[in-house]
Amino acid sequence: MKSLAKPIIEFGPVAVFFYFFIKTGEIQSAILPLMVAAGIAIVASLLIEKKVNQMLVFSTLLIFVFGSLTIYFNDPFFIKIKVTIVNLIFAGILYIGILFKKPLLKNLMSGSLKMNDESWFILSKRWAVFFLFLAICNEIVYRNFSDAFWVNFKLFGIMGLTFIFIFSQVFFIQKNMQQ
Repeated sequence: MKSLAKPIIEFGPVAVFFYFFIKTGEIQSAILPLMVAAGIAIVASLLIEKKVNQMLVFSTLLIFVFGSLTIYFNDPFFIKIKVTIVNLIFAGILYIGILFKKPLLKNLMSGSLKMNDESWFILSKRWAVFFLFLAICNEIVYRNFSDAFWVNFKLFGIMGLTFIFIFSQVFFIQKNMQQ
């Protein structure tokens, strides 16, 4: 049950958002169901896994903040800009780590990947640049295309770009893995 619950908890709110957007064609109509689903995901994580992933808490908090602004002002700008802000935060955190000579990705992934610090710095820089790229892409898409196009970009385009980026890093990681 736990292995099935994790992807449902993580992707359930996105699926709910997409369902309600498809049903109504309006981002604003999909926000409240997204917020409810995100809240349910937190509770489900607590009940099933006995803990809540920090990324789930972070994303739910941002969904509540930017979702509330979207509903209050009846303007999808706020939920659209959330994607840009999240990617800028991730890029900024990684760049700060680099400035302070702390490869922060190592803290997150060292349990599954063993590499030297130089490799962690390179990988951190690559991820920081990728997050900046996603922020720029989101800005271009939401400012120049329809809401439907943006929703599809957010759900499928960003996921596709992320998979491509991850796969593009596999050879670097394999080359720099320590025994």
